[in-house]
Amino acid sequence: QSPSIIFARDLSPSDTAQLPHDKVLGFITLLGSKTSHTAIMARSMDLPAIVGIEEKEGIQIETGMFAILDGNKGILVINPRQETLEEYGAVEERHEQIIQKLDELRHDISVTTDNRRIILSGNIEMTSDIQGVVNSGAEGIGLFRSEFLFANRDDLPGEEEQYAAYSEAARSVKPHNVILRTLDIGGDKLMSRLFETHEQNPFLGVRAIRICLAHPELLRTQLRAMLRACVEGNVRIMYPMISGVEEVRQANKILFEEKDKLKAAGHQIPDNIEIGAMIEIPSAALTADIIAKEVSFFSIGTNDLIQYSIAIDRGNEKLAYLYSPTHPAILRLINGVVQAAHANNIWVGVCGEMASEFVLTPLLLGLGVDELSAGSAQVPRIKRVIRSISYAESKQMVDEILQETSSQLIMDRLTAFSEERFPELFE
Repeated sequence: QSPSIIFARDLSPSDTAQLPHDKVLGFITLLGSKTSHTAIMARSMDLPAIVGIEEKEGIQIETGMFAILDGNKGILVINPRQETLEEYGAVEERHEQIIQKLDELRHDISVTTDNRRIILSGNIEMTSDIQGVVNSGAEGIGLFRSEFLFANRDDLPGEEEQYAAYSEAARSVKPHNVILRTLDIGGDKLMSRLFETHEQNPFLGVRAIRICLAHPELLRTQLRAMLRACVEGNVRIMYPMISGVEEVRQANKILFEEKDKLKAAGHQIPDNIEIGAMIEIPSAALTADIIAKEVSFFSIGTNDLIQYSIAIDRGNEKLAYLYSPTHPAILRLINGVVQAAHANNIWVGVCGEMASEFVLTPLLLGLGVDELSAGSAQVPRIKRVIRSISYAESKQMVDEILQETSSQLIMDRLTAFSEERFPELFE
């Protein structure tokens, strides 16, 4: 079968992650929104997509038709005319020129013009994504979504299978680090058949760390595999969807128990393993100063932080207009988390979609974030921005932005700044 555009009613995150790159040129779905987990994954994979396309009367899409899918503008052109083909051909040629120019930054470090060092990492779904992170010029893996080891199967991955995947990731990105996130399923994210539930509100239900603590043997097996991978010397472990310090303490208790067992069995487990917590629930953000005393780092999951703070389903296309990363509440929460982290001498990163949006990079820099972990396709753009601005100017802009009351005006200001300084990134 020749490479094609997929047209579907809906695609789950697990379906999206497993699309063959050599066979799929892009996809269109009737359901969902541009802020859904599926759409976010498409952007991280650099796969053109229109999620939640508007249905129009008279449009008939049939297998075998020729089409142009413009994921940037959300445009689908069926049976394009010759002039349209020529127009998009010129766009593609210009795009390739820009990509080649950005590729020249691959081996450069991410440092601002006034020498503030930022770690720029990549996100992966599975081990097949590792090479993309390496090729992008990212400094390691800032988020290994371990849930994809559990996808589309009727049994749980064992300790050896998980250990092989985690250690492969660690070896592949040396001397840089890899952050292994424990199982994060539920809501609009991947849900294994083994954990299917029928909850009235799954977004507020038994998901992520809650599933793991409810099934401690599941967590013990995963932590044993992760701890064994720590022998590589560059592995960090992170818990998702932490709502308060007690969950961190419970998870750490299990981790320390399994660490002692492994050592007793002769495994050389390092003593100084970095343990982190994802801050993606408002209660965690507001008690970050308490949680910081139990961990080595924070990673802010902005996708869920926005969703839970503004009380919207980010997969609902009718509410997409409310999903705003520049909402004053979100900026205040991020600012508070960064301050709490630094006050307790731990570092803080962002691994959510905000880290992949180059327009928002000056904002995150000015807020004092130490690390960004983006989709590998976006890494060169983010690096271009970091290396072209100073921390001082970002900080000054953020100080002014934090006094602003309109999320749209904040976004307009950031967009205007980027259009002036990095116009080629918009092409």
